[in-house]
Amino acid sequence: MAGNLTRDEARERARSLTVDSYAVELDLTTGGERFGSTTVIRFACADEGADSFVDLHDAVVREATLNGRPIDPARYDAAKGRLPLDGLAASNELRVSADILYSRSGEGLHRFVDPVDGSVYLYTQFETADAHRMYTCFDQPDLKATFELTVRAPENWRVVTNEAADSADDGVWHFPPTPKVSTYITALVAGPYHLVTDEYVRPDGSIIPLGVYCRASLAEHLDADAIIDVTKQGFAFFEKVFDRPYPFAKYDQLFVPEFNAGAMENAGCVTFLEDYVFRSRVTDAAYERRAETILHEMAHMWFGDLVTMRWWDDLWLNESFATYMSVLCQAEATKWTGSWTTFANVEKAWAYRQDQLPSTHPISADIPDIRAVEVNFDGITYAKGASVLKQLVAYVGRDNFLEGVRRYFQRHAWGNTVLADLLDALEETSGRDLASWSKEWLETAGANTLRPSYEVDGAGNFTSFAVLQEAKADYPTLRSHRVAIGLYDRTADGLVRRDRVELDVVGARTDVPELIGKARPDLVLVNDDDLTYAKIRLDDHSLQTLVSGIGDIRDGLPRALCWSAAWDMTRDAEMATRDYIKLVISGIRGVTDMTVLQTLLRQARTAVQQYAAPEWRPEGLRLLADALYDLAREAAPGSDFQLAYLQAFAGAATSDEHLTWIAALLDGSAVLDGLTVDTDLRWALLRRLVATGRAGEAEIDAEAARDATAAGERQAAGARAQIPTAEAKAAAWAAIIGGELPNAVFRATIGGFVDAEGAALLEPYVERYFAEVGRIWTSWTSDMSQTFAEVAYPFLVVDQSTLDRTDAYVAAENPPPALRRLLSEGRDGVARALRARARDAAAS
Repeated sequence: MAGNLTRDEARERARSLTVDSYAVELDLTTGGERFGSTTVIRFACADEGADSFVDLHDAVVREATLNGRPIDPARYDAAKGRLPLDGLAASNELRVSADILYSRSGEGLHRFVDPVDGSVYLYTQFETADAHRMYTCFDQPDLKATFELTVRAPENWRVVTNEAADSADDGVWHFPPTPKVSTYITALVAGPYHLVTDEYVRPDGSIIPLGVYCRASLAEHLDADAIIDVTKQGFAFFEKVFDRPYPFAKYDQLFVPEFNAGAMENAGCVTFLEDYVFRSRVTDAAYERRAETILHEMAHMWFGDLVTMRWWDDLWLNESFATYMSVLCQAEATKWTGSWTTFANVEKAWAYRQDQLPSTHPISADIPDIRAVEVNFDGITYAKGASVLKQLVAYVGRDNFLEGVRRYFQRHAWGNTVLADLLDALEETSGRDLASWSKEWLETAGANTLRPSYEVDGAGNFTSFAVLQEAKADYPTLRSHRVAIGLYDRTADGLVRRDRVELDVVGARTDVPELIGKARPDLVLVNDDDLTYAKIRLDDHSLQTLVSGIGDIRDGLPRALCWSAAWDMTRDAEMATRDYIKLVISGIRGVTDMTVLQTLLRQARTAVQQYAAPEWRPEGLRLLADALYDLAREAAPGSDFQLAYLQAFAGAATSDEHLTWIAALLDGSAVLDGLTVDTDLRWALLRRLVATGRAGEAEIDAEAARDATAAGERQAAGARAQIPTAEAKAAAWAAIIGGELPNAVFRATIGGFVDAEGAALLEPYVERYFAEVGRIWTSWTSDMSQTFAEVAYPFLVVDQSTLDRTDAYVAAENPPPALRRLLSEGRDGVARALRARARDAAAS
């Protein structure tokens, strides 16, 4: 956002103004650079005669009037994205006509040209505060209003907004007013989109019209039936548990090009990352993730759209609630009944990683302005918050929780709230005082660590047993945890739970008298069933059990918890990387959950590339690639396992034998029974050959010609940046910092540039990064500058000099808080890698 609206400014504007309605007219036929936007806002002012401002970005103001009085267009402050409003009346009408730039950054009204057929596609992305990139508005969540849109578009286009059109004549589409909603969830999608329609029929016979959209050139890949099935399952579940009908008139889901996020919960007009239209074969893990995203956005229709946070301090509640409810729905209403295992292995790993960074923050964060919130779409806001909500449900009881949510919706429908409004409702339904819970879990930062401590007698029985709780000195809070302790024994059927004890862990030490006298098991698992949010550690005896037989754990959730503990110990330099790799190789055959499997394989590759001692790294890659080579060839033909193992192999292969086989798979001279080397797999194989110097520009050009699509353009850009030569890196860097790349190609180019195989080539770019990051932060759009600051940070130059250069930059330049945060996170990654490499070297 150009003006970087502050919380104080938003509070004052909300105190003074009450917005009634917007009437927006858009002309999308004026060419490829700008579009016409005319907005009429009707609003009241509590302080007659007061001054205020309205938001508008990247605009040429043609005309503006306030209550019939002209406003000089020269008063528009383009740098701040604001038009001042003087001498407001009790009742006001503002009219602004402007020509506004189309976006190529995925923010505002984004314009894309399909390389397949030349068709133009538009879509909006307004969160957190980019609605004023399309129309003049008071762009903050607590100034809700109705929105009536009229859109002129080329005659072969479809136009989709929050409401269904009530007329579409001669290329002019009219949409009736919405209910009162926030600016950031209004939306416009336009172009020759392919459409599949259906409807959800409620038990009472009423219907919700459904639409699924994608680009025409992707229509052959759109599995609309599967998407609609999950959608209907979600509506049945949410309308029942919320006891409140879906609040909007229709439900469209649109898969749009060059989207920056996974999806966006625009009211009745949800936009999704186009990669969710699978043009090549993917494993079930991708379908599970897509279903979770669909259900996450649907949950927002009630929690976020119907009832909306007052300010971005409560972003966490918005996102955490949707995450928790989407996993609950997935586990209880879809075929992915093991989604809590996925949550434990994926979402919580994200949360634990984020919570250990120097930028960790309380779940309920202090958000002074828009730039602060834009770096807060993180693992704490989504995954830690959802984990804590899961605990809250256990604490107050599920029935009480859902009844409290129903009361919350009833009281605050179409309004704005703060956290206390939800807690008040939950206190009423549960009878519990949640003030101390909120203080302990929402207002403090950092993750606790739980570890078992015990003694046994000569017969191997426990004579003492306690759970020890630890916290970092910087974040010393010891919380109250509800945990289960599982005792697992080796049997003919694998590692099976023999006993389970559930208790509250409070303070630094909690004794567990129930276990005294019981035989020590082969594995002690603290936080069995994943009841709390805490890092767990394994005692030495249990760790030996895992190293020799983690794959023998029969149940998915405890196995996932053990894998997570091992990964966290590796990242914390408590377990040597080479031991973690050997654990993965020995235990991966026992992993039957596809999401957990693919997560483990990604973690193993990261461990070798970043956390292994440099002298052991070649051996580590060889061990990993050898194992994956065998697994891919042994897997059932055509199975998800075959594809997952081969994809992981393509990211680890370095030997001549392995690279020759990859080349043979690519040219068809080698065949793996049941495997189709389709478009995306071809790119994965080729990019490994490029990264290792076995292929170059000619092969990339040939593959790009074969895949002349937007996805092919991105893959080619990433591959060219991946070429391990100084010349290729220099060309990629020039393109990255030039500021001319559209967002999706920009991301792909940076991704190829920072390839681990070319880490040595990145050393000169440490200094170049710090020479550019300040300029880019202040001159580029928020999403693009944040991507550069985060992804281009020299995290692969794992050396003390990188830490020193970061410290020197921060000391000399005093960067803005949001940039300082991203730099501290990058620095922490390098420091962590140095510690892990030292631990691994000590294990040699």
